[in-house]
Amino acid sequence: MIKKLDSPPYTIDKTVHGRFDQRQTVFGRLLFDTKADFYARGIYDEIEGIFSHDKPGYSRIDFAQVMGGWTVYDYFHSAFSWDKLGEANNVMDKPELPQYPVDDASGMSAIIKKTAHRYGAVTAGIARFDERWVYSHDRKGKPIDIPDECRYAIVMLIRMDPVAISASPTFTACVETALGYSRMAFCMSCLAEFIRSLGYRAVPMGNDTSLSIPLAVDAGLGEMGRNGLLITPENGSCVRICKVFTDLPLEIDSPIEFGVRRFCRSCSRCVEACEVEAIDDSKEPSFEVACQSNNEGILRWAVDHEKCYKFWLKNGGECSSCIAACPFFPGNSSKGHEKIETSP
Repeated sequence: MIKKLDSPPYTIDKTVHGRFDQRQTVFGRLLFDTKADFYARGIYDEIEGIFSHDKPGYSRIDFAQVMGGWTVYDYFHSAFSWDKLGEANNVMDKPELPQYPVDDASGMSAIIKKTAHRYGAVTAGIARFDERWVYSHDRKGKPIDIPDECRYAIVMLIRMDPVAISASPTFTACVETALGYSRMAFCMSCLAEFIRSLGYRAVPMGNDTSLSIPLAVDAGLGEMGRNGLLITPENGSCVRICKVFTDLPLEIDSPIEFGVRRFCRSCSRCVEACEVEAIDDSKEPSFEVACQSNNEGILRWAVDHEKCYKFWLKNGGECSSCIAACPFFPGNSSKGHEKIETSP
């Protein structure tokens, strides 16, 4: 049963917690941390050797599908623009209209959610802007400062195909991950331009600029699980998260609780599914960190992202096995834990 809360279901130790530097994530450290044993190592570096093993789901064709799936996220840089987009590939000029007056924040919130759904989000929630979840610096070391007027965070979930994700860690699942990110870029850029067309600021983002999971929790979209990911009532962790910060007047949503932490205390399916023991098997969450890429001061089961990434290097692509193993995953149940059958 989903219960609405007055405050988010997480615990922060304010004495040690602070804004996280994106350079400390695994993807930042592989660029700058010369002491990391994965420094300067990309997950596609050994791809030709992986092809030579002739394993089902790891063919050259499968990999080409992965590369195609990343196209929008990797190359449509305008999707991440903080400003109204420039010259359009259109023979007609677009009109410059006055700012649309918003007298009903609740009504506008309903419009935002409906519009996000039309652009590809399975669901959306709205949270109050919280600077704690904004990275202090980006991966290039540039300080991140969000415009003061952007007081709201629109958080959108992009659903991934559970049949494809169940094929993890093969490239079949990696294709769906890539498509999830490209759909994120499409959805957030469309919603940002929609908001700008009404005369308001919009700062779209995928995994850049700010942390996704705490914002999604704040927006009432789910809870964080043992696997270190957002778990939603409808789709488990089989989603990708994108966000837009804005000054458009909106009504915020309440955080929710539906028993994830209580369930995770007695469940270890994601622990069993992880091939490199990157997920904490402790009964209770704690403030302990598992690696340098964990922020301090958060009560949770910390995931060792270094172990996770080093498996990606060996695999030649991302892994979603902890997502597919979770009882909240579509098609699984807390009783049978039946995994969806897939064909590579």
